[in-house]
Amino acid sequence: MKTYMAKPQDLNRKWYVIDADNKPLGRLATEVASILKGKHKPTYTPHLDTGDHVIILNAEKVDLTGRKLQQKRYYRHSRYPGGIKSVTAYELRKKNPERMLKLAVWGMLPSNSLGRRMFKKLRVYKGDQHPHQAQQPEVWEQ
Repeated sequence: MKTYMAKPQDLNRKWYVIDADNKPLGRLATEVASILKGKHKPTYTPHLDTGDHVIILNAEKVDLTGRKLQQKRYYRHSRYPGGIKSVTAYELRKKNPERMLKLAVWGMLPSNSLGRRMFKKLRVYKGDQHPHQAQQPEVWEQ
């Protein structure tokens, strides 16, 4: 028996819609990362981007358990000496909830060019509307 390895011309990508309303951030991010990688398919191949496109709606309603809303901090640096800046999860969710979800998924993808290609298939929206009706996305239930 031989191990099946998918070829780029054999891939067919689907579009999925996930509603983030009252779902824990980490559990949602792992599920989305798995879909972006293609691990839910029998044709998964580690060296190819076999994943599907994902649309996340209601990013502002994602849930954080415990006291993470007040205690979890997101850092960034301006590349100048002393240029570190931080915001709490509460401030980030109020100002830019899409960024919080994208950062969570980004940390769960491979740190190479393949991971960057996978990340481009993620779309996150604040409300419950999205402009991708032409792609006929399916609702992801699990």
